[in-house]
Amino acid sequence: MNMPVLTGTAERAFRQLQTAARTGVACAPVRDLIGGAAAVDTAYAVQSALVAARVAAGARIVGRKIGLTAPVVQQQFGIDQPDYGVLTADMEVAPDGIIPVGTTLQPRCEAEIAFVLSRDLPHVDPGMAEVISAVDYLLPAIEIVDSRIAGWDITVADTIADNASSGLFILGQDRRSLRDVDLYACGMVMECRGGEVSTGAGAACMGSPLNALRWLAAEMARLGMPLRAGEVVLSGALGPMVAARPGDSFDVRINGLGAVSVRFAPKGEHHGD
Repeated sequence: MNMPVLTGTAERAFRQLQTAARTGVACAPVRDLIGGAAAVDTAYAVQSALVAARVAAGARIVGRKIGLTAPVVQQQFGIDQPDYGVLTADMEVAPDGIIPVGTTLQPRCEAEIAFVLSRDLPHVDPGMAEVISAVDYLLPAIEIVDSRIAGWDITVADTIADNASSGLFILGQDRRSLRDVDLYACGMVMECRGGEVSTGAGAACMGSPLNALRWLAAEMARLGMPLRAGEVVLSGALGPMVAARPGDSFDVRINGLGAVSVRFAPKGEHHGD
């Protein structure tokens, strides 16, 4: 993956976000460094540079995520358009896994539907039939969004530059075919410590998660980075995101797709030592 050439304040934004990720200390917003809230192209250039640096250090790209698809999430941040980020293998957490303290800065959990592709999507304006035929199977998923920007003080430019506020992701284990799931009506319930904290349905994600996938396929093809067979696509939140704290456990159920869970280790509990 080629490193974009950044200059001036865009280079400063790149260094600021990179330092925050490395040190675990959230930084100030970067929107003014990349031209304000409307500087989408520059924000994506900063994102690409951050991802390229990670790849150069050994990370492996395994897919993409779509963010800001649900109106309820857009309303939380005053944002009115979707965005995308890059998933790498080291961001995946095993189902029912435990996330050690300090792995994330300001984690929030979302319930999503994940698509795994069986073929490339190379066309700039793919038809829905082409998109459907490229889906190998579906999985329930939890995305742990995380911002390197202090206090989640973000505009669309901040979140795009920060790899669409990506953190970690967890995929369920039961594969489902598209024909077995009503992607519009499928209901979602997310519980934290046994209590219901978020609900929604497929329709909350751009009317259907397939619409989100089609949008992403067109965007990536337009940029010359088409979605490829074998990649995972997190299609966007089905309901409001929920802040996660040490000791929290999250359980997600999506009708027709099954369940997926993850736990945040409590303070003082260590793993992988």
